[in-house]
Amino acid sequence: MQKSVIITGATRGIGRACALQFAKMGWRVTGSYVKSEQTAQELEQEIEKMGGACQCIQADLRDSGAVERMVKLAQMAYGTPDAIVCNAGIAQQKLFSDITEEDWDNMFDVNTKGVYRVIHAALPMLLSEQKGSIVTVSSIWGQTGGSCEVHYSASKAAVIGMTKALAKELGLSGIRVNCVAPGVIDTDMNRMHGADVMQELAEETPLGKNGTPEEVAEAIYWLASEQSRFVTGQVLGVNGGFYI
Repeated sequence: MQKSVIITGATRGIGRACALQFAKMGWRVTGSYVKSEQTAQELEQEIEKMGGACQCIQADLRDSGAVERMVKLAQMAYGTPDAIVCNAGIAQQKLFSDITEEDWDNMFDVNTKGVYRVIHAALPMLLSEQKGSIVTVSSIWGQTGGSCEVHYSASKAAVIGMTKALAKELGLSGIRVNCVAPGVIDTDMNRMHGADVMQELAEETPLGKNGTPEEVAEAIYWLASEQSRFVTGQVLGVNGGFYI
């Protein structure tokens, strides 16, 4: 039977690369997006040209109702998902002294509580099937902390804690939960640092380069697939050796 996946933040960067990777491997894809309907339609069309199936649904992860609707539409279209990829997130650079309470709450509402909302909405379906794979996306800064990104780092560290706790809780139900912590990846989000900074970061990386969304997507797919069927509660760093 053809497998299906829900991917949040599926229309750009790592999320888009994930959608294409899963589709290439024959999975049916439900992807969430927030703003760009045109980009969502373009992704649907690209996957359809590959012979795959994809639906993109607008869902702000800060809105529990929108998340529940997205998960329900995924089930209606493709059945109980075999995997959930919690990829969507936001970032912001600010000195800690300049971070407002609104900044802090918004960061956690998307990056941490957004993961909670998606898993919480989908979990009853996975429990009914007693199987499934959940992959969360944290960050190298969730492991090491990033200067001028305290709220981002804290929100991504919380994702790691959530992943490990859920893996322990859901293991006997046949559900695996793992995390990917990307390093410096060439995405729109990281381009805010500027070309010079990105080059400096590449030079600090033992492999001498920054990563691509496709390289992260391949790691996420591996964790979602049966190839990693005895792997749970792990944090896989896709960072070129930047953090060891």
